[in-house]
Amino acid sequence: MIVAALLWLPCLGTAANTLDQANALTKQLLQQKMKEQRIPGVQVAIIKDNRIVLSESYGLANVENHVPATSTTLFPINSATKSFTGVAMMQLVEAGLVDLNTPVSRYLEDLPEAWRGIRIRQLLGHTSGLPDIVDQKGSIGGGTELDAWNAVKKLPLEAAVGDRFAYNQTNYGLLAQIIAKQTKTPYEQYIAEHQFAVAKMPLSTFGDSYDLVPNAATIYATTPRGTLAKDDGNRLSKWIYEIPYSLWAGGGIQTTADEVAHWIIALSNGQLISKAAVQKMWVPEKLNSGADSDWAAGWPVLQTSPHRQIAGIGGARAAFVVYPDDGLAIVVLTNLAGANPQRFIPQIAEFYKPLQRTRSHRIE
Repeated sequence: MIVAALLWLPCLGTAANTLDQANALTKQLLQQKMKEQRIPGVQVAIIKDNRIVLSESYGLANVENHVPATSTTLFPINSATKSFTGVAMMQLVEAGLVDLNTPVSRYLEDLPEAWRGIRIRQLLGHTSGLPDIVDQKGSIGGGTELDAWNAVKKLPLEAAVGDRFAYNQTNYGLLAQIIAKQTKTPYEQYIAEHQFAVAKMPLSTFGDSYDLVPNAATIYATTPRGTLAKDDGNRLSKWIYEIPYSLWAGGGIQTTADEVAHWIIALSNGQLISKAAVQKMWVPEKLNSGADSDWAAGWPVLQTSPHRQIAGIGGARAAFVVYPDDGLAIVVLTNLAGANPQRFIPQIAEFYKPLQRTRSHRIE
């Protein structure tokens, strides 16, 4: 058993002295979290100094049919897709097709007057003040995706442009339209050709619970469903989620931990955008007050000093955190809504941070 094999290790939370110890502690922690939180399936990939030093899969991709989770099982990363969209926008900047400081009206027509002056960078950083096209019940408007867009365009701004951070999906729906218009390519095709292909991500694709995606993990939750069952608040059940096509830029990718790791390595090596563009992309968006927003260009910024932590977080079940000043990145994908791996990834990071590294592997 894994517990018996790890009796020699220091307690969880203790820094490791070698890579083997760090990897063993990570495996032990993930097994513990799976048991505590009843997570059916997990993938993990650890990047240290631009190479994958740990890749593991645990548990079940599908509980009812006892399908194991493997390294090729596709997990939805939901809102962590926004980080890919951020990279796409920086690619367009470097190609001279987009200016982040330009109003959205330069690229899109048929916008409400109040939307026309919003800057592209404010869409990326969720400081646009736009109303959300999605509510707790799903897309607003009560009908088709077109109905939802017509409905959201009739709503007033929720805040003055640039005044505050307010996460919503409208921002990334507009960014998808800009990418499609400026590249003359559908959003998902652009990402496949300019990121998946470059970073060696042959399995990665798009879709939600309603799409027929081969080898995709089933998503579960223990959230109460309001039934009369005596164990309603404690039973595992399927979690059905919908990402409309027009919002794929905000949450549509299905991928593996290994392929996300390949993408992060390609990003750090300058294969997707220049290293200077990466640094610009990771700078928090400024509010009108001069304060930092919670997001940079497509990436939540968890910490700016003394060591940066830049993340992709999605669906309360998938996360990757990049520690650029430590030559470290951690990807954890699960199929339990509510697993929130971003909450225990920092604990994993502590196992690897003390390990020696070279300056040449810092993302400059």
